[in-house]
Amino acid sequence: MSLAHREVLSRLHEAAGALGVLLEIHAQPSRTGIRRPVRGAAPPKRRPPAIRRARAPAPWWPPVDPMWCCNSAPQGAATLLRGGSIQGHAPRMTALIHVSALYRYPVKGLSPEPIGRAELETSGFFPGDRLYAIENGPSGFNAVAPRHQPKTKYLMLMRDEALARLRTRYDDATATLTVEGYGEPQAFRLDTEAGREGLAELMRRFVPGSLRGEPKVLAAPPQYRFTDSPTGYVSLINRASVAAVEDYLGAPVDPLRFRGNLLVDGLEPFAELEMVGQVIEAPSGLRLKIIKRTVRCAATNVDPVSGVRDCDIPWTLDARLGHRDLGVYAEVIAGGALAKGDALRVVG
Repeated sequence: MSLAHREVLSRLHEAAGALGVLLEIHAQPSRTGIRRPVRGAAPPKRRPPAIRRARAPAPWWPPVDPMWCCNSAPQGAATLLRGGSIQGHAPRMTALIHVSALYRYPVKGLSPEPIGRAELETSGFFPGDRLYAIENGPSGFNAVAPRHQPKTKYLMLMRDEALARLRTRYDDATATLTVEGYGEPQAFRLDTEAGREGLAELMRRFVPGSLRGEPKVLAAPPQYRFTDSPTGYVSLINRASVAAVEDYLGAPVDPLRFRGNLLVDGLEPFAELEMVGQVIEAPSGLRLKIIKRTVRCAATNVDPVSGVRDCDIPWTLDARLGHRDLGVYAEVIAGGALAKGDALRVVG
């Protein structure tokens, strides 16, 4: 072998040895962390060049606290939610989801009404929900050609928390809204001009500081409702997610703060957020397709009984989970009945 060949082989040998040392160092991190040079200490002895077989790094994941959330996680990492669900993975759930309560909100911004059963139509709205809204000054709403308007055009809890102190009930047969909580109980026929003006006059006296203009009661034309979302007319709230918020705040949280139509049990906390695109079915054959998450606003900060703004739920969700979502919107893709206590199953 020539001298030139020997020199080339020697250099390759030294380079391979240095590479092997480098790979071994990265493959086996110190158990005590990164070693830092100590001032005044003797420099470490150099290892003689040697050819070493590279070993792949062992799989590693940091130990995780069961309550670890986005605010303590590196950006882009999976988020471990309360109950063990990993955001971005298919939600785990019990055998069935159960409907624990049904609610409708006949007048936007006013109190909910519990109902035992509802008949939902394909591509339709939740029955009796958001039939009316109270315009807060001119909104531009056109009943002949209705277009979705932002909720800020109307009286609503996000800004007008005093509304929560009113107790209302609506009679479908007579279109009569009964209001309690401000003087003597009053009844208004909302299918008449006089009745709608009477409710508007009540608002002039009850929340004068909230008005930006003349209040006016608007009635939804057919195939339109005063929902917060232009799509997804059925709102679903996971009670386990509400329980998680209670843990975060260290205080009770009424599920009615989230103003949903369906309250359900059987899901893990926040598992509903990972169900977008899935279909759930009721015993009647009713099918709901989950279409999007519900982003929470300051209306959830208002206690639905006292009307007091006593917490900050959107901020708490953001701080804990890195988003403000709780609950989902669904579309009715096959009509049918839905009742309190019904079992729902994921079918697609």
